[in-house]
Amino acid sequence: MALARVARNGLRRSGGVGGGNTTERNIFFERLSGSLEKINVHSNLTSLSTIKGLNHMNFWSRGIRTTPPYQFPLAERLVETESESEHDEPRYPGLEATKPGEKPRVVVLGTGWAACRFLNGLDTKAYDVVCISPRNHMVFTPLLASTCVGTLEFRSVSEPVSRIQSALATSPNSYFYLASCIGVDTNKHEVYCETMSNGGLPHEPYQFKVAYDKLVIAAGAEPLTFGISEEEKSRLLHCVIIGGGPTGVEFSGELSDFIMRDVRERYSQVKDYIKVTLIEANEILSSFDVGLRQYATNHLRKSGVQLMRGVVKEVHPKKIILSDGTDVPYGLLVWSTGVGPSQFIKSLNLPKSPGGRIGIDEWLRVPSVEDVFALGDCAGFLEQTGKPVLPALAQVAERQGKYLVEVFNRMAKEDGGKAFSVKDMSLGDPFVYKHLGSMASVGRYKALVDLRQSKDAQGISLAGFISWLIWRSAYLTRVVSWRNRFYVAVNWATTLVFGRDDSRIG
Repeated sequence: MALARVARNGLRRSGGVGGGNTTERNIFFERLSGSLEKINVHSNLTSLSTIKGLNHMNFWSRGIRTTPPYQFPLAERLVETESESEHDEPRYPGLEATKPGEKPRVVVLGTGWAACRFLNGLDTKAYDVVCISPRNHMVFTPLLASTCVGTLEFRSVSEPVSRIQSALATSPNSYFYLASCIGVDTNKHEVYCETMSNGGLPHEPYQFKVAYDKLVIAAGAEPLTFGISEEEKSRLLHCVIIGGGPTGVEFSGELSDFIMRDVRERYSQVKDYIKVTLIEANEILSSFDVGLRQYATNHLRKSGVQLMRGVVKEVHPKKIILSDGTDVPYGLLVWSTGVGPSQFIKSLNLPKSPGGRIGIDEWLRVPSVEDVFALGDCAGFLEQTGKPVLPALAQVAERQGKYLVEVFNRMAKEDGGKAFSVKDMSLGDPFVYKHLGSMASVGRYKALVDLRQSKDAQGISLAGFISWLIWRSAYLTRVVSWRNRFYVAVNWATTLVFGRDDSRIG
């Protein structure tokens, strides 16, 4: 838990924000994180009589410019000043529009695969970049299941966004804001944001705005959803996974492997009670080759995973009810049935593709507004493009990020970075997605590799130990930094020799 120390020198505060007597000088924040890293936050704001005088904010956190802590009064939700009537639009502090002679500003919403691939390749000599996300790191999602059972440490699969795009830490006009976007005004070229909760402080979340020349929406998606005796022991130690896609199967494999190899050896008193059930409406891994699906089914059953077919009708605190009336008691419920558009994406007044994602054209533009692009899980091709909505996969998002940053760098070379400057500009070839194949681990050093470009195409399909080596090698090479590649390799080797670390800290 972070320890915060705030030193205020020469600070005088009277009244609320927007009052006439607010003066702040030399405000320094130091925060000690759980890893004992020092975070320096520095802001030089002098002689501010009202909040309307605030044009931009500079905050540093682990080398990333970030939104201020709650104690910082100048970032509070802006209230009306005495000169404003109650019918005026609320005004927000934040970053104003770029001025002539300044580099165009690209605002990126999100720190997932698509956003980070875009950030990594953006030419920061041509653009200033502002990244806004409630998470200051990227998660290498293909290895996320391994962190749940101690095979890998979570930090081994997370990459700080400042390492992905160093300009967020070094460039004087590039920033990272630890906040959620709550609205977009495409006419004013502004996004409106709310800082993340800091753990129970009494103030409301602070709101601010950021003006943009170009906006890239890569906000991802959210999970898609539809209440001691011997019996209680069995319920508490029953792990139920809903969804037989790659994530559900990989987690089932990791969890059963953990139970068979570690839990039963170290906690023999519960070995007869603990079990894993995977529930899927149809067939598991439906996008994989038929032979691979059968291999995965047999392997999971051999590993102790109970497979059930059914559709979840109701979820209760201690049981789920299937559509056929079957009650399934559980102690741990893992929901892995795919993703759908988040409330933020639904709230945007932008065209929608089938399924409710933001509608985009072949160049990943939102066609009805100027200077707005969308990619990753929150975006899908409009019907008039004639292209299908691509699946919510890491390789789709990564490929879109790589393509879009090439488009932006091309625009910069042709002086198209500023707002309203690319109407007649050629953006080059449209985005084309080529599927490279699918992989999934099923536990016990076994995996599936399906290199077909589509479900009905011909191609190489492998299963077993060799596939497991290919799976691990492929993911290890795709981990973002050499630092995390080293962490992952060391974690894997440590687990292989000593078993998983099942200690509970905190």
